[in-house]
Amino acid sequence: MSLTIHPFFEPSTGSYSFIVANPESKCCAIIDAALSVSEKSAREGADKPNTDSADLMLDWIEAHGFVVRWLLDTHIHADRPSATGYLKSKLLCAQSAIGALMPNISGYDVLLRDGDKICLDHMCGRVIETPGHTPGCVSFQFDDCVFVGDTLFMPDTGTARCDFPGSCPYVLYESIQKILSMPDDTRLYICHDYGGDGRRNRFVTTVKEQREKNIHVGKQASIEKFVDLRTKRDKTLSTPRWADIAIPANLKCMGLTAIASLLSERVVQEPH
Repeated sequence: MSLTIHPFFEPSTGSYSFIVANPESKCCAIIDAALSVSEKSAREGADKPNTDSADLMLDWIEAHGFVVRWLLDTHIHADRPSATGYLKSKLLCAQSAIGALMPNISGYDVLLRDGDKICLDHMCGRVIETPGHTPGCVSFQFDDCVFVGDTLFMPDTGTARCDFPGSCPYVLYESIQKILSMPDDTRLYICHDYGGDGRRNRFVTTVKEQREKNIHVGKQASIEKFVDLRTKRDKTLSTPRWADIAIPANLKCMGLTAIASLLSERVVQEPH
């Protein structure tokens, strides 16, 4: 399979989105498209979520002559609004899709289950259910490339938190083992990275690197050790800044206008 993969970075949340394209048929999928909302705009009631990253993807697609077939989310993001609803309003023929196991999902065209195909004409990927961070997390595999969402981070950062409703560190461990059982050179595309220790941001790693170096699950860490580590760490984490907006908006695959309305309500309700 000959794929074109192009990353886009949303700096306010350290989020990576990806375009996966079939260069022969000129069709593509967008994975984990991100909106951002500045704290200043919410505080002032400006109600203007930032679509810069999503618009850059639209510009790239137009410049390269691609047609978008799929708008894919690996899970319900808690830290920022998804741009899937916004992009759907611009790309009416694209199918929006997310994992079927997340409760209270609405607004998506397709709910995905383990083994479902994501076809870009003659090139097809598959859905891998990887719950734990949320009950509905899925990963998308195209040939030797797997887009893992928040299931795994870079090896020096570890793994996703498990303190949201329906999260489970035991389930996350099993999902991670499913990924780590793949061939060494399988490339894993990560949804978040914040750098660290002066290194540059990264968006791709390998199964071999994760097995050997991941600080939470590397070197054949036992499930007992992982659950203990994850549970203690999660107790120290704060709620994501935009969770009260992002979670309800993403559950309904909201577009830009509806998200702006939520932000407006948030500003009115906050004490001044």
